Amino acid sequence: MQTEDLIAANDFCTYHKIEYSFINLLNEHGLITVITVRENRYIPSSELSKLEQFVRLHTDLDINLEGLEAISHLLQRIEGMQNQITILKNKLRMFEAEDDR
Repeated sequence: MQTEDLIAANDFCTYHKIEYSFINLLNEHGLITVITVRENRYIPSSELSKLEQFVRLHTDLDINLEGLEAISHLLQRIEGMQNQITILKNKLRMFEAEDDR
């Protein structure tokens, strides 16, 4: 992974006015991925939107870590179901196209 794709965890914390321990907790509970390069901690840019969502839920709605874990789990399940729906719709279209022939 290139360093251009990484955001310094300290910079993120400063910008969003959050404690670094919050990022550590999310990482320890497997909610986000944090990468260490030469003793500096970085957040992959692919994790940025998820991390910002967790920060908003925690700070704006005062949702604790357990709540964030539950929300994350439910969002993953919803995404999985949406993917299944897309696959099923594509199969249905394929069968409908065969019937039209």
